[in-house]
Amino acid sequence: MTCVSDEFIQHICIHTTNNSGEPIDLYQIHFPNAYANEDYWDGLADCYAQGLVKNVGVSNYGVDALRACHAKLNERGIKLASNQIQMSLLYRWPLENGLLDTCKELDVTVLSYSPLALGYLTGKYSKSNLPKGPRAKIGEQLFFSSEFDNLQTVMKDIATKHNGEVSQVAINWAIAKGTTPIPGARTLKQVKQNLATLDWSLTADEVKALDDASSKVTGFVTPDKNPFPREDKDTGLKMYDS
Repeated sequence: MTCVSDEFIQHICIHTTNNSGEPIDLYQIHFPNAYANEDYWDGLADCYAQGLVKNVGVSNYGVDALRACHAKLNERGIKLASNQIQMSLLYRWPLENGLLDTCKELDVTVLSYSPLALGYLTGKYSKSNLPKGPRAKIGEQLFFSSEFDNLQTVMKDIATKHNGEVSQVAINWAIAKGTTPIPGARTLKQVKQNLATLDWSLTADEVKALDDASSKVTGFVTPDKNPFPREDKDTGLKMYDS
């Protein structure tokens, strides 16, 4: 039977063989598993020890799982480099449950995915222009909320002040929280807009205004709607909480 560590190494070898042969800059576990999580951490460590990767990280790990993985890797002298988690003005759970603070404490870089909240923080959608599919139900709740209207107004005012885009306000907020946002882009225009976010930054007062406005908004996705395993069935370790 092939062990988890061997599977990790085979995956890396396939990747490096098909490309430059250079070590991968960052190799992450995409989401917590329902069992054998320590074996996966050993797999990360083995890949690092063999020089196949330069850094290792995880994704969608909660506080307890993050601490456990960090400690396990530390036993072998390996740093846990990153935790890729959902965070945005509409998805603030990592700020509220201590996950962001734990990442900072352990010196784990936070890669904040979906900082534009499925496009709802770009100014693209409105009551009369909702996205198609399941996201429309979210929009039906958000756009009939006075709190979301207020957040949009605050974002538009800040964008105008900086001669920027509403989407840049959302991304800059994630940066202001000490994370590295990874916004999606489907067009060259969107790529350029995302990059232009780095041309300016939010003031402390603007961050506070956004925090005050966003903290009152409801109707977006909550952690209980996400599909990640909550706990390791073998050890009882809490894996996901935000």
